[in-house]
Amino acid sequence: MNNIESLDRLINYFSNLPSVGAKTAQRYAYFILNKPKEYVQEFAQALIDANTNVHYCKICGNFTDKDVCDICSTRKNNVICVVKEPKDVLAIEKVKNFKGQYHILHGTLSPLDNRGPDDIKIKELLMRIQEGGVEEVIMATNPDVEGEATAMYISKLLKPFGVKITRLSQGVSMGSDIEYADEVTLARAIEDRKEI
Repeated sequence: MNNIESLDRLINYFSNLPSVGAKTAQRYAYFILNKPKEYVQEFAQALIDANTNVHYCKICGNFTDKDVCDICSTRKNNVICVVKEPKDVLAIEKVKNFKGQYHILHGTLSPLDNRGPDDIKIKELLMRIQEGGVEEVIMATNPDVEGEATAMYISKLLKPFGVKITRLSQGVSMGSDIEYADEVTLARAIEDRKEI
């Protein structure tokens, strides 16, 4: 690109980030080049620290820097909200009306992408239910084909356990991602959830 190997490498790394095209990656690289060396070192250290210290909660699978995340360590497990990925937890937490715990699947079922039940955290959810105390499981996967298929598959597995299984109300529109829903829409979807 620029015939400067280290700059091209930096642009390439930025362009590998989600939703970052070539021009944005180039802007990011130029931004870094125009910063003082101390800023760049602190930025690099922040990346290293996050990569080293942040891992999955051993209960729910959310990001944490402890063995158990703050949500799992402070809330009752009688209601578990099942989501696709950690950023969905952030979206629901903005609503401030959900008081249960979460379970992050880290994906959804997708036969076209060769992603089956063993490729996401379904077994871990079943183990949590078997431990007891869970009264309701809210399926909060995205309202798209993969999210719906995943919710239906998991609900069939959970039926024998006798827990109430609900799905977010259609306040979240079909084909959209939970992370982009506004607080009012998410609040209404959680309040109006339906049993599956």
